[in-house]
Parts: sequence; C-alpha cells; structure tokens
Amino acid sequence: MYLYNLLISDAMNALRTAISIVTLVIMALAALATIILILLQPSNSSGVSALGGSSETFFGKNKGKSIEAKMKKWTIICLVILLVFSVIYFVVPYNTAIWGA
Repeated sequence: MYLYNLLISDAMNALRTAISIVTLVIMALAALATIILILLQPSNSSGVSALGGSSETFFGKNKGKSIEAKMKKWTIICLVILLVFSVIYFVVPYNTAIWGA
C-alpha cells in the first residue's frame, strides 16, 4: 500500500484520502441511524399474549401507514446507504483505472 501511494501524485492522493474520509463519515452516520431506528422499533411478538391468538385492531389493518412501517422503511434505506458506501470505501481508493497508476 505504501508503494502504491508513491506511484500516484499528491493531488490524487489527497482526493483519495478525502473520498475515504467522507465515505467513512457517511457510513458512521448511517450505522448510527440504523442502530437507533432498530432500537426504537417495537418487537414483532406480543410475548405471552400471542399464545391466545390476536384480535384485529385498527393499527393491524393500517399497518402500512403506521409509524412502525415508516421506521422499517427508513431502516432499510439506512442499510442500503451503508452497503453502497461500504462498497465505495473499499473499491474506489484502490481502483487503478480511476487514479491512473
């Protein structure tokens, strides 16, 4: 890796470092948001009351419009962001076709 840094110019090395830092910050924010969203979501099971069966409620009928559905959607979005920027972080800095070395 140190030999690779010597092959590219200082400007390219600075740009590569900046891209790495920005992607790390975005990944950290996405991971933190994912953790918070997962902790705020209620569990799927009702515990002991699930053994006796469940009755249909207003929130059961409109589950797609509830806050829980929105939180689940935002959790998936944060995980996709985390995945995309993880790939960018590990592929882009070492791709010699981009940096011309």
